[in-house]
Amino acid sequence: MDVAIIGATGYGGVELIRLLQGHPQVRLAYLSSESFAGQRLCDVYPHLAGIGTKLQALDPAMVADQCQLALLALPAGRSLALAPVLLEAGLRVVDVSPDFRLRDPALYPAWYGFEHTRPDLLQEAAFGLPEWYGEAIAGARLVAAPGCYSTAALLALAPLVAERLVDPDDIIGDGISGLSGAGRTALRLPYHFPEADEDVSAYSVGGHRHLPEIIQGLAEVGKATARVTFIPHLVPMSRGILMTLYARPAEGVEVGALRTCLEAAYAGARFVQVLPEGVWPHTKWTTGTNHCFLGVGADRSTGRAVIVAAIDNLGKGMAGQMVQCLNLMLGLDETTALTTAAAYP
Repeated sequence: MDVAIIGATGYGGVELIRLLQGHPQVRLAYLSSESFAGQRLCDVYPHLAGIGTKLQALDPAMVADQCQLALLALPAGRSLALAPVLLEAGLRVVDVSPDFRLRDPALYPAWYGFEHTRPDLLQEAAFGLPEWYGEAIAGARLVAAPGCYSTAALLALAPLVAERLVDPDDIIGDGISGLSGAGRTALRLPYHFPEADEDVSAYSVGGHRHLPEIIQGLAEVGKATARVTFIPHLVPMSRGILMTLYARPAEGVEVGALRTCLEAAYAGARFVQVLPEGVWPHTKWTTGTNHCFLGVGADRSTGRAVIVAAIDNLGKGMAGQMVQCLNLMLGLDETTALTTAAAYP
């Protein structure tokens, strides 16, 4: 399969290249970069030594001529015009921007600042969370990969909401992200090392852009509305997401039932591990991988359930999940090119 990566020199694009260079069924036929067009990839990123592919300015007609599938690693608003062109040319598309994640086009002006012009594709796109939408992803021509916070929150909460073990109307989430979550080309002063080191800060306190995806996902699996308070925080590490979620158990439900539910939901999942009682996830366990670790317990003073999820924002939160979706679309084992253990320490 000849594959294009659009946005190949951002953090997500580079992680896609790192994962796919060893994929036995994929050839990286087209790598686009507006910033480094005309240069060799290994000259821009020496850690990718030996990959001398020349980076190109985006030419959709050339992508369509050379490739059968495109991975779009672009900022919000950039895929909205490009994806339909590639789809009409017969390509399959996995998009990691938010441009096709939300079912309701009316949400886009409020959360992303643009009008959505292809509501038909919002209804068609498969939500790219394989553990919950694997069958739809396998048959899709357009997959909208979820955001990193959304991935962590939904993996942690979806089984509990689906089985009505927690109240979907009373959920609180604290998210912690490494600096690479901001992306490489949009770095602002708060993300520079002297500003971020020895510092922790909350941001998007009025409502993070991933919140409507979390609410949408919980409403879909629970067949009911969901209300979520979610506050993200920036910490001085390169990569990683830690989501701590607090939910009110349904009447009569003990924490043991929550653990049993999560273990049953992910018994066959290759990338989700439910940890033993008393063991809580670390982001370092996920570095460079497509894994998600889940811990579950209870706050004895309030009775609230506590679920903690750890992922790599560039792995299961972005590029790794895109490759997992690609594998399903190609009819391959979903772990193909995703079996590397975490880099540790």
